[in-house]
Amino acid sequence: MSGKITVVGLGPGSLDLIAPRVLSAIREADAVIGYNYYIRLIEHFIPEHVLLIDSGMKKERDRAKRAFTLALEGMNVVVVSSGDAGVYGMAPLVMEMSQKKDYDNVAVSIQPGISAFQAAAAKLGAPTGHDFCVISLSDLLTPWNVIEQRIRAAASADFVTAVYNPKSNGRYWQIYRLKELFLAERSGDTPVGIVRHAERDNESIVITTLSDFDPETLDMFSVMIIGNRQTFAEGCRMITPRGYFSPGATGSMSVGQSIMSNSFSAIEKRLKRSGYAYDTKWAMMHAIHTTADFDFEDILYTTPRAVEQLHEKLTAGGATIITDVTMVRSGFRKAAIERYGIEVICYLDDPRVQSLASDQGITRTQAGMRLAVEEHPDALYVVGNAPTALIELSDLLCRKRYSPMGIIGAPVGFVNVIESKLRLKAVIGKIPAVIIEGRKGGSTVAATIVNAALSLDDAETMMPGRDV
Repeated sequence: MSGKITVVGLGPGSLDLIAPRVLSAIREADAVIGYNYYIRLIEHFIPEHVLLIDSGMKKERDRAKRAFTLALEGMNVVVVSSGDAGVYGMAPLVMEMSQKKDYDNVAVSIQPGISAFQAAAAKLGAPTGHDFCVISLSDLLTPWNVIEQRIRAAASADFVTAVYNPKSNGRYWQIYRLKELFLAERSGDTPVGIVRHAERDNESIVITTLSDFDPETLDMFSVMIIGNRQTFAEGCRMITPRGYFSPGATGSMSVGQSIMSNSFSAIEKRLKRSGYAYDTKWAMMHAIHTTADFDFEDILYTTPRAVEQLHEKLTAGGATIITDVTMVRSGFRKAAIERYGIEVICYLDDPRVQSLASDQGITRTQAGMRLAVEEHPDALYVVGNAPTALIELSDLLCRKRYSPMGIIGAPVGFVNVIESKLRLKAVIGKIPAVIIEGRKGGSTVAATIVNAALSLDDAETMMPGRDV
């Protein structure tokens, strides 16, 4: 009569984390087989009459064969792995061999253990609080092209990613390639946790970022956990939110906001580059969302902290916004405008405009800007239609006729459009400015840039559209 094989996981290294059922299996065994280092860890748990069989690295197949040989002789055999036996351990090999004709009468069972990535995650805080995956960089049994394909998939799908076997003496370049692939998909500020010798005497813990982590500090005893786009570091902790504190977690997210939020997530994943300032990225995603045109990643220009500065000034209350046409004004989020007590003015229908335009031989939008600069020199000027309005503002700024809160230059068309934006870039100085370069733009784009500034508080949680 055949015996049986039980494959067990010993956990990450601390003896008090070995599961009780694993200890029972070891104590009831006739034979215990494993890597010699793991056998030494548990020797004092094993009764004296139990046969101990240990071997060195890369002898997994030999250990599995010996286990089946002893089981066929009627013995109760325990095969030990570190961590969880099913995660890069002996369980898959033993289960696969059990399907062979010579061994199909041997009963095989698995007893779980705490995996190294689980121990590392607990030490780091809660980095695996949402969807995650585990990847090994060891290419001894898996071709590198397959591993790289999986790295690309994990990075692009925004999985929290635990990395096993990141580096060894003979395998040194793969971790550099992983870093390169993740930086192509994730911000350099993405939190990264590195735990070495988790739950062992010489344990060390480092929390850094995707840009800053040093591949040379990792080795075969390290587990690295790369956060997703929502993961944040707070002191010595990494946290990946599940979503309990997001507006939609309690069902309060409207249908419109839900659609907008999902759209922004899709846009973020398709951006070609990472590392944007958060306020620039927020305005960029608004422009792409409004137009479904990813060219705005290349043509949206901002002065440093422009959207952040406009947010601070607009939400302080009592600001004035001047638009070149009424279409721009109609695109602003009315609830936000009312909440912050913002006055929005378009001079196009002012009776003085027609007279001034006729007398001076200029366009009505130019005339409107001249009046606006005299009456509201410190306003935010938003141009989404008329290049002549932007040219007028640039010329007046060059002559230091006013000092605006900021300027958004997004006229659209074919005549004087590019030139109007180049004029503005030349004279803007330290004034906050957002400019849509080239021929593209329009009233809806100009309005959505203002909405981005108004809603910048939502950028961290990626929950746009509260005022939709």
